[in-house]
Amino acid sequence: MHVTVVLPTYNERENIVEVLTRVRSAVPKARILVVDDGSPDGTADVAQRLADEMGMIDVVRRSSKDGLGSAYRFAFGRIFTRSTGSDAGSSDDGSADEADVVVTMDSDLSHDPLVIPSMIGAISAGADTVIGSRYVAGGGTENWPIHRRLLSRWGNRYTGWILSVPVRDCTSGFRAYRLGALRSIRPETTSAEGYAFLTELVVRLSRQGYRIEEIPILFIDRTAGNSKMSGQIIVESMTLVTRWGVSQRLGRHRSDS
Repeated sequence: MHVTVVLPTYNERENIVEVLTRVRSAVPKARILVVDDGSPDGTADVAQRLADEMGMIDVVRRSSKDGLGSAYRFAFGRIFTRSTGSDAGSSDDGSADEADVVVTMDSDLSHDPLVIPSMIGAISAGADTVIGSRYVAGGGTENWPIHRRLLSRWGNRYTGWILSVPVRDCTSGFRAYRLGALRSIRPETTSAEGYAFLTELVVRLSRQGYRIEEIPILFIDRTAGNSKMSGQIIVESMTLVTRWGVSQRLGRHRSDS
């Protein structure tokens, strides 16, 4: 299967070399797409130097920090274009441009690239989306303070309940998507940023009846660089999730009436 791994970056100079090296080791034939949102610390320059050495790594430089959702929408659109009809084919280095599976993950070494082959295996076995989950048996977090663990676990339980989504870790960014499933939910029409964007994709996949599987991962908090998590992101996510849930329940009530 042709695999593309998407890595959004912003000020990850301290981590980008190791994460790219580990991804290449875990999935040697995968194409890697780095989408950098104008990192002032030179992340894109470091990534490009490694790309020149290793090959099969594309580094896209965006002019400003527009958010996680925006970065993923851009990346998915690029992959869709390269995987459609005459736009697909071979790159200058001889590797195929088309993708069967799109993997997304953080660039701060919180996600272990060694899990990617298991994700691809689950897609090959019939799953449409595979989520690396902290909240299924065998999963967990490391180096998180207790308040962050409680907030994340509670937030995900609340999200699954109010949206009626059978997923334990709706905000995990470590995922593998079957290309056809990802394309069909039209991520370019989403509007959320941050973790709400990840939830929005899960909701669309669930509503369309796609098979979503969760496999356990150990999420290890970053040891270098600064977290992009903020109170604004949390508030946006919970506000949107609540709005979607209330709208969904009102729609069902009107339908029943």
